[in-house]
Amino acid sequence: MEDLKAALRDRCLTVASLPEKGRSLLAATDFHPGQVILSQEPYVFAPNAAEPRCDGCFATSARLRKCSACQAVWYCGSSCQKSEWKMHRLECMALARLDKEKRKSVTPSIRLMIKLYIRRKLQDEKIISTTAMDNYSLVDALVSHMSEINEKQLVLYAQMANLINIILQWPEINIKEVAENFSKLSCNAHTICDSELRPLGTGLYPVISIINHSCLPNAVLLFEGRTAVVRAVQHIPQGSEVLISYIETAGSTTTRLKSLREQYHFACACPRCAKLGQPDDIKESAILEGYRCEDDRCSGFLLRDSEKQGFVCQQCGCVRNKEEIRDIASEIKLMSERTSSSTSPGHKEAVSIYKMIENLQGKLYHPSSIILLQTREKILKILMDLEDWKEALVYCKLTIPVYERVYPGYHPLLGLQYYTSGKLEWLLGDTVNAIKSLTKAIDILGVTHGMNTEFVRELVMKLEEARAEASHNLSCADE
Repeated sequence: MEDLKAALRDRCLTVASLPEKGRSLLAATDFHPGQVILSQEPYVFAPNAAEPRCDGCFATSARLRKCSACQAVWYCGSSCQKSEWKMHRLECMALARLDKEKRKSVTPSIRLMIKLYIRRKLQDEKIISTTAMDNYSLVDALVSHMSEINEKQLVLYAQMANLINIILQWPEINIKEVAENFSKLSCNAHTICDSELRPLGTGLYPVISIINHSCLPNAVLLFEGRTAVVRAVQHIPQGSEVLISYIETAGSTTTRLKSLREQYHFACACPRCAKLGQPDDIKESAILEGYRCEDDRCSGFLLRDSEKQGFVCQQCGCVRNKEEIRDIASEIKLMSERTSSSTSPGHKEAVSIYKMIENLQGKLYHPSSIILLQTREKILKILMDLEDWKEALVYCKLTIPVYERVYPGYHPLLGLQYYTSGKLEWLLGDTVNAIKSLTKAIDILGVTHGMNTEFVRELVMKLEEARAEASHNLSCADE
């Protein structure tokens, strides 16, 4: 631990034990928005199983080829295969022993655990070097929350640990320790995403895992390839704790607390969660997850009346009958079940169904409801797949005001939504508004992603092209 503290000191960071939180990461200097606080390579990582991806760089392309020996791992070329060979050699031998059916049970989680033990073995044998920020003792120090896990989950971890024992066939494997490490992965592993926050795989970053959660974070965790990068999104004064968000924060305090309790086994006491039950918190929860006023001209939010006969608008006093709300909710549920039925609908049919759901939700939920927002996001995605740019822009514009409400100023999702809007506006010939949207996107993503990243540099180039086109159009109009 002293080696880790020394390594973090060089990065202007300190590790401290805080009451009710345990290990925490503190700033030893001032950090400013957009500044890199910490970056780390994964101790172990694995691509998602949804589609074939290179095991080295997570690329997906027609050039991918399976490892000829184990037939379970993909590579985009010899460079990635060679870079991963020290690790994959032992994994390959273990996977090659399995029959075809058993190989199907090797999920990304199982692969992460296999690679965890292989990496520990290779570091113990000095085949792979260790550093203060790259060694198994950091994994050992992670919290597992085993005492807080229900019996069903414990049984699952035990079964998965037994599978690891069968696959590796190493006499030194301790099944109880493996089960505990599965619990550690559940609480500490991170989803590796691309620049547009599309999930690619999972990685374990033991030093990053020291950073605690807040629903009002001062830093953001994103990825450059497999490298996890933590950047400040607020001014973080010297001595302050560095905080990121573990969960989707666009929800009521009750929803966030439930999510954190179930996944991470702690009760959040951040400034947002500390307001639970206070008037402002009740109002925000009713807007995000509650019902709208029956009067279309009113933007008020509804709360259940004292007799529990209905819901009263807190702005105009209009009462909404609970039976009417229940009937609309039942109709929405039936339609939602149609979209998730076994026979998956085509794009156009899905758009039609989701629009009917959106129409009903618009009658039921507050205009700023995240439930309505989620439906509109689904419609937007399908419209983008259909290349219906004009209607996609309409839906993109509908989502932005809610994004601005539920996310702080520097949030990658808000920046990406402005980016999508800008791309669509430019594509449709609305260069003036495209410039406005792309400028807002860069203002946000330059902080969250970093101005020097390839993604933001390409975005800046798009903005420059849009400005040049607008200037050309203006000069042509003058002539």
